[in-house]
Amino acid sequence: MKTSRPGQFGLGLVLFAALALPLSGCSSSGIGASAFGSNSVAIAELEAGAATTPQVALVKARGHFRNSDFGHSAAYYKKAVELAPENAEGYFGLAASYDRLGRFDLSDRAYAALAKLSTPSVQYHNNLGYSYMLRGDLKRALASFRHAERLDPDNIVVANNLQLLADAANSTGA
Repeated sequence: MKTSRPGQFGLGLVLFAALALPLSGCSSSGIGASAFGSNSVAIAELEAGAATTPQVALVKARGHFRNSDFGHSAAYYKKAVELAPENAEGYFGLAASYDRLGRFDLSDRAYAALAKLSTPSVQYHNNLGYSYMLRGDLKRALASFRHAERLDPDNIVVANNLQLLADAANSTGA
């Protein structure tokens, strides 16, 4: 029988929500055919002149992501990386938005672009792990989370994602 400390579930839920907001390095209402649900929202089309600077696009993208409007957040993050291709935040947000939309083909491209910008970071490996978890690929998720953990053993977000992954594996029998 599995035991847990009082409040552990609540803390995990709070940490999960905190992770989902800025990432959703990675993190949300399940995507695709995994155990985490599905989402059929499409990527939005922006009107001409909707965002003229990377900063404006990022502000709009963050707002839409925060409100779970991943179609518009993806469109604005895409605009941000078109205007400033060296901006890692734009790629992190774009990948997370695509993950939340279940467009893993596109999130893979954003993660590949991030890897080319600089040496992959804790956030990169954590977000990639969360992407794999959303897809139901728990083995690859574990490998990515473990890589992030090696880079920063005390990172609470990574530790929480490892716990979420363990819980998911236990609930699916994986």
